[in-house]
Amino acid sequence: MDSAPRDRGVDATSGPGGEPPPGPFPSPAPAAPLPPALLAPAQRLFGDRLELAVAYAELLATEGVLRGLIGPREAPRLWERHLLNCAVVTELIPIGASVLDVGSGAGLPGIVLAVARPDLTVTLVEPLARRIAFLAEAVTTLGLTGAVTVLRARAEECVGDPPVGHATRASAGGAGPVAPADIVTARAVAPLDRLAGWCLPLTVIGGRLLALKGASAADEVAEHRDAVGRLGGATPVVRQCGVGLVDPPTTVVDIVHERDVVSPRSRSSRGAARPGRRSTSDGRSGRGRARRG
Repeated sequence: MDSAPRDRGVDATSGPGGEPPPGPFPSPAPAAPLPPALLAPAQRLFGDRLELAVAYAELLATEGVLRGLIGPREAPRLWERHLLNCAVVTELIPIGASVLDVGSGAGLPGIVLAVARPDLTVTLVEPLARRIAFLAEAVTTLGLTGAVTVLRARAEECVGDPPVGHATRASAGGAGPVAPADIVTARAVAPLDRLAGWCLPLTVIGGRLLALKGASAADEVAEHRDAVGRLGGATPVVRQCGVGLVDPPTTVVDIVHERDVVSPRSRSSRGAARPGRRSTSDGRSGRGRARRG
């Protein structure tokens, strides 16, 4: 008896019932598509690195949302309210500058600046572990490891002179003093007086703090102008970035670091060197009386 299978008229390219096989399956729709109306400004700001910006937008809209770094309602407007809003700040940053982004969060504006301006070296400073994990993964995924460093720390932990032989860029994952940067950026981190106290010591003399602010920036400057001066900053200037490119333009408070100011924390750390302090025989610090001649 012939055991060969009968030809039922189904060729190798047919489905189970003779219908065409499924596929090819369509690619999933982008989670953060670039709106056509924003294509021209995006091309101008990111140039030939626009695809890299698109990849970052996808990371924000997927992993960023899943990890709670970006609100679900922000995903549809990532380009308008976040990427382009940050990218226009590059007009205030000189070529080849070092940038330190304080409270980087999901990488806004630090990663955006690194994507738009490959001439910059950027350090992302962020204290929370889950954000640091996302930032490290994003930098690796986007191929930015040569230009971007991720540092888990608070801004105040980064102040001080780096040890002799310390790299000018911070070591990823470890807190400690970092070399002052040409530009320090911060977005929606804190009121201007506190922000200046944290960020100006991280800026070289003559360098600038660029604080991305909202519509109340002018009022904040009026309220905290004197405090900024006491912290070593020049009179804050409110600037509008991206005029004609984004609507509304991005509001930035620009503060030049004019002089170093010794903070109360720094003064207290010198207590061991004050007159009248001595070491006891067991190595502990003690207070002795000055001998009279």
